[in-house]
Amino acid sequence: MTPSYTFEIFPPKGTASTAKTYEVIDSLVCFNPDLISVTYGAGGSSRDNTVEITSGIQNRYSTCGVAHLTCVGTTRDDIRAILDELKANNVKHILALRGDLKDKSDLGDFHYASELISFIRSEYPNDFDIYAACYPEKHPEASSLEEDLKHLKEKCDLGVKALISQLFYDNDIFSRWKDKARAIGITQPIIAGVMPVTSASQISKVVEMCGASVPERVRRFVNAYGSNAAALKDAGIAYAIEQLVDLIARDVDGIHLYTMNQPDTVRRIDAGIRSAIYTKRYAVHS
Repeated sequence: MTPSYTFEIFPPKGTASTAKTYEVIDSLVCFNPDLISVTYGAGGSSRDNTVEITSGIQNRYSTCGVAHLTCVGTTRDDIRAILDELKANNVKHILALRGDLKDKSDLGDFHYASELISFIRSEYPNDFDIYAACYPEKHPEASSLEEDLKHLKEKCDLGVKALISQLFYDNDIFSRWKDKARAIGITQPIIAGVMPVTSASQISKVVEMCGASVPERVRRFVNAYGSNAAALKDAGIAYAIEQLVDLIARDVDGIHLYTMNQPDTVRRIDAGIRSAIYTKRYAVHS
């Protein structure tokens, strides 16, 4: 089975122009992704742009657009208004998240993604396909991996179409976690999230944000090329290609590239994946 191929982009904040974002999308649709998801911004700071850009992906490009929707600072009426607008613009796919918090007081009427999913299911039972996030190394706030998987199963049982994973750099960790998810009855497709290492500062931010472990091999090339941005980016892209080719060999359900709005990085990764897969197939049949 061919895995799904999906991208994530972020919109501009506030009232900034969306022109550059559409330039990014122009470049990305050439790779024929199965969907492009649009983030919500910290604290819902790009809410309006998320709705507009997701609608544009769906209608201007005839590509599946997925709108991120979070619990941060939202009331039930806010969510209804966003969902009504998405529905009016023919957007039928949502990634329901709790969202990153600076403080617990940032939350509105919903405190967990499961509450948001339940609300959408009850108010719009047939209007949206809902995606949810998962954490191969557990959510940073979960007390254990087992507790986190239990809550993930509860989300899945509410009627989730597929899961998109938080980024990770160790495929063995992802595979072991996926086996545990399947063992407790999670049957939805699990799409593996990968973010290429393109800068030294990115690694520290990633670890702080989601708790992803960094393999020694990645640390070595970050330390070796930390002062040479171009060389570090080359090494990060090469590692991402290797990681993705290995995931495809493991029959992953899908791959989800956190593009960071860098089409050139996506182009190089896409070319590397296709070249590696073609070379392996040719070697087998020659």
